[in-house]
Amino acid sequence: MHILITGAAGMIGRKLTARLIADGSLGGKAVSRMTLHDIVTPEVPADVPWPVEATASDFSLPGEAESLVSARPDVVFHLAAIVSGEAEQEFDKGYRINLDGVWKLFEAIRAQNLASEGAYKPRVVFTSSIAVFGAPFPEAIGDEFFRTPLTSYGTQKAVGELLLADYTRKGFLDGVGIRLPTICVRPGKPNKAASGFFSNIIREPLAGQEAVLPVSEDVRHWHASPRASVGFLLHAATLDGASIGPRRNLSMPGVSVTVGEQIEALRRVAGDAVVARIRREPDPAIVAIVDGWPRNFDTRRAVELGFRAESSFEEIIRVHIEDELGGTIA
Repeated sequence: MHILITGAAGMIGRKLTARLIADGSLGGKAVSRMTLHDIVTPEVPADVPWPVEATASDFSLPGEAESLVSARPDVVFHLAAIVSGEAEQEFDKGYRINLDGVWKLFEAIRAQNLASEGAYKPRVVFTSSIAVFGAPFPEAIGDEFFRTPLTSYGTQKAVGELLLADYTRKGFLDGVGIRLPTICVRPGKPNKAASGFFSNIIREPLAGQEAVLPVSEDVRHWHASPRASVGFLLHAATLDGASIGPRRNLSMPGVSVTVGEQIEALRRVAGDAVVARIRREPDPAIVAIVDGWPRNFDTRRAVELGFRAESSFEEIIRVHIEDELGGTIA
């Protein structure tokens, strides 16, 4: 099995690559080849028992998507994207990567499908976002709730979902779109995502550093860990298409908590001294973006299809401590 991962140098891309290498198979089929792609060259882990090609380019440029799918990978994990805050600030760049790039990737796959007279139809796992939904919200958002995004990023992802469903309907590819919760706790350094503070107020204090909280503690949001997110991707890659039906995009399970509940979970896990490292500093720009984000979901359809996430925010924190901190707290 040949697997292509776009956005492979990112945090989720790296974890997905490592998990596939550790497992050695996907859906009962042995992995025989991997192509890793990003705007910077992804790092190839040592001692991989099959060929791995790591490439770097802007996949939205002419010819790049065609090059990526020319070898006809069996599974495509499309993770590459401009994150929410950057997409809002850099309008042209966001649409070029998050919309034009997605369409060019799907078109490149369609070209290979037509050239093979329909024999080539890869499973494409598209990472969407809960940002496709906009206020006003019901108590819990189901998959039937209409998509009215209030950000450029959410708009770009919503259009990507529609393209994925239509290209699947036409038989050019076999797509599954997964709307990821906000990934928390993200390891590493802060990125340009407007949601970054959700991780920052946990990650930095646990590492002995100060963190800035730019919103009020009553802000509620939907979270899942990086470990759960990799599980979503792997499960989406192996689901039977008939069980999904024509509605190919699903909201993933997660945990709905307020920022205050995040902080109290941190207190229970790590103590008052760690919580004291959080400094309140309101940022009106972040507040304006977050005010339009969804807060809670009804994901029974995804759960019925076998997707799983954490059941509490304490569990999410403990996953971070276990996976990223070696079980220790500063």
